[in-house]
Amino acid sequence: MKIKEYRAQFIQELLPIYDAGESESFFYLILEDKQNLKRIDLALNPDLAFSNDEIELWNFILAELKKEIPIQYILGKTSFYGLEFEVNSNVLIPRPETEELIEWIIDCFVPRNDTKLKVLDIGTGSGCIAISLAKNISNAQVFAIDVSEKALVKAQKNASINEVNVTFLEKNILETEDLKQQFDLIVSNPPYVRELEKEEIKKNVLDNEPHLALFVDDNDALIFYKKIAELAQKNLSPNGQLFFEINQYLGKEMLELLKKTGFKNIELRKDIYGNDRMIRAVI
Repeated sequence: MKIKEYRAQFIQELLPIYDAGESESFFYLILEDKQNLKRIDLALNPDLAFSNDEIELWNFILAELKKEIPIQYILGKTSFYGLEFEVNSNVLIPRPETEELIEWIIDCFVPRNDTKLKVLDIGTGSGCIAISLAKNISNAQVFAIDVSEKALVKAQKNASINEVNVTFLEKNILETEDLKQQFDLIVSNPPYVRELEKEEIKKNVLDNEPHLALFVDDNDALIFYKKIAELAQKNLSPNGQLFFEINQYLGKEMLELLKKTGFKNIELRKDIYGNDRMIRAVI
């Protein structure tokens, strides 16, 4: 079968679930990953065809997409901040909003490249924050912790893929009383989606991504932020900085929490969609 004919069939079968633009983007992502072909290659060679074995593989992927399994899990990888990360159902798929957090941190710390920086990422998951910072802040010594052993296995693999040194530690932050050392930067994108917000979550996320890394109890939505802020008060060096990605509905509450915990120079920022999404505070 000619690839362009299969493309039309592929998009048509996904239309009840995804719009045409998203279905087409899936097609070209898979085409590049599995056939090493780009859109331009298909345009220049309209008679390119799939073998029977290739059609079998594509039909399997199509069936997985129709189950609303995320394309990143199907391909086993995704891009984040210009780097490639392996992902599976043990880790969250990195989000574009988190790239904005990375950009903010780099803008704050790269100008200080004459000083060694000690960085801690709490709840690292795939390692996307820790690894991106290690890759882009040359003077940073980066540590990362997570409660999930399986997530840490994937994070360690991603550090190897991206050729950076990150020290990964298995730790439950809610049961931690002291981080044992001082850091210049602590960053976290902890679980922050309340149970009451589940109806806003897309089915492909809700059914496939790890709930441990997503959800918190409605009655204690800031549990991770409170704990991390308290630890940061003990374990940030003078003028150290704390960065969080946050629940868009709890920006005001986060400002109050950080003030109450003793931080100063607190700044709340919106993401590209206009939602309160990240916050910085100085010790």
